[in-house]
Amino acid sequence: MDEGTKYFLQLLISGLAVGSLYALVALGFVLIYKATNILNFAHGEVMMIGGLVCYLLLTAFSIPFIWATLITLVFALFFGFLTERVILRPMIGQPIFAVVMITIGLSIFLRSLSGIVFGHHNKIFPSPFSETPINFKGLVLSHTHIWIMIISALLVLMLALFFKYSRTGLSMRGVANDQDTAMLMGISVKRVFALTWGLAFAIAAVAGIFLSNVMVLNIGLSLVAIKAFPAVILGGLESVPGAIIGGLTIGVLETIVGGYLDDMMPGAKELTAFVVLFLVLMVRPYGLFGKSEIERV
Repeated sequence: MDEGTKYFLQLLISGLAVGSLYALVALGFVLIYKATNILNFAHGEVMMIGGLVCYLLLTAFSIPFIWATLITLVFALFFGFLTERVILRPMIGQPIFAVVMITIGLSIFLRSLSGIVFGHHNKIFPSPFSETPINFKGLVLSHTHIWIMIISALLVLMLALFFKYSRTGLSMRGVANDQDTAMLMGISVKRVFALTWGLAFAIAAVAGIFLSNVMVLNIGLSLVAIKAFPAVILGGLESVPGAIIGGLTIGVLETIVGGYLDDMMPGAKELTAFVVLFLVLMVRPYGLFGKSEIERV
């Protein structure tokens, strides 16, 4: 294998690992939007809080990583229930702009509160994964990146099975497709909304924990969620498979552009996701798997 091919494959593997995290964050956005038609602008802060809570459990209470992760997921689940019940449910029937402003206000509030509670300084997450890389035919593979891809794939598979075979998952799909018909069929729309928010928050917490393993943990971690917006738009706002494909695509493109162009054009990597966003909005604004809406007058 020549050096050029090896370098490209190395970038591709790193991009898939980063894209797996973007896909998880995008999946949370899509779940909430598909069920409630709300874009949750506080999703990045939920992701950040998931990483901070897990860090606190690991360092202050010396809880093993697996148990700390499970406790964090339960916390995020109930945090999602609480957010929907206290903040979003009273907004039912209000203009969509008012609901969007509520999520933006929640974003600012959670970021400020996190700074007060956890501090603004950088934290090094105690990674449970081996720091010794795996060398496979000249390709260097990080244990963290490998586990990110494995856990992301397992989580997506579990969600697919949940939505296809479980009664609750079928109810959530029904509400996402047609709320009025779901209500006539006896499905509690409010209960489904609460479950959707809880599930989306738990997924965000998983992304936050793994992001904390590959990045410095601070309140700025929430800004990574901005990269998930192009992934959501690329895949389609209402498409769960689109969120996965969009996240992986953005992660791979961003890493490859950074690997080849950052030396000549510093900052090109950071612009990649938003260049994709602009192109998609101009060419196919409803995304690769989104539904186009045609209004006739």
